[in-house]
Amino acid sequence: MDIYEQIVQLRREGRRGAVATIVNVRGSIPSFRTAKMLVRDDGSIAGTIGGGCVEADVWQAAREVMESEKPRTLTFDLNQDPKLDTGLVCGGTLEVFVEPVLPPAILYVFGAGHVALNVCQVASNAGFDVIVTDDRSSYASKERFPAAQEVHAIDFDEAMRKFDPAESSFIVIVTRGHRDDMRVLRWAVQTRARYIGMIGSQRKVIQIFKTLQQEGLAAHLFDRVHAPVGLDIGAITPEEIAVSITAELIAMRRNAEAALPHMSWFKKTSEAVEESKS
Repeated sequence: MDIYEQIVQLRREGRRGAVATIVNVRGSIPSFRTAKMLVRDDGSIAGTIGGGCVEADVWQAAREVMESEKPRTLTFDLNQDPKLDTGLVCGGTLEVFVEPVLPPAILYVFGAGHVALNVCQVASNAGFDVIVTDDRSSYASKERFPAAQEVHAIDFDEAMRKFDPAESSFIVIVTRGHRDDMRVLRWAVQTRARYIGMIGSQRKVIQIFKTLQQEGLAAHLFDRVHAPVGLDIGAITPEEIAVSITAELIAMRRNAEAALPHMSWFKKTSEAVEESKS
């Protein structure tokens, strides 16, 4: 299996990695220009860029690129740093480009109403693989959601047994009612999903949180929950709400500050609860 096939396999497994490629050489090397090395999230490697201390440094940089999800270019000057001269290059400089290998950004949308319809379209255009679920076959259909990767017209409980979101997955809860939102959220916070968003007013969010906490769910499970979902851009229509939700999804995927909570869910909700009592 060549390195490209291994990259595809890694992504199919929902895992991450980084690929290091020799992009510029001055001097002679025992490898070849454009040689590649894949570093997987468990630290294992496939391929080589020639070995030696340079490869060890590239391996470490690859680990950092996986975390930051941003590419880097490394320059090694072997004339100035003799410790790097372990047979990889006889002299001169070497540049290595290290880029992340990320799993597909899968977005699970629970609900198939007007907001879900627009979220599917906008998020799909932004590069998310969207899976839509609703218990109404008249709403959840491929004809209605042509941009979705998958559409499931099944009960939410069945869907929750079927799905196993990875650490790179996103969940948006926009069902037609308070009860369904709560039962999906109960499941979602116990998954590995990277992001969970739920639509609703602050009062609804507080009530659902209080109920689930009374059931015994720990407060820290809600740290990934964004509710009300979406960036605050004053959105009103389903189309505008979809833009605000997708913007938040993108911010989370790109590790932008806009997607990072300024305080924990527990603190935000506790303060809102106390305010509602006054």
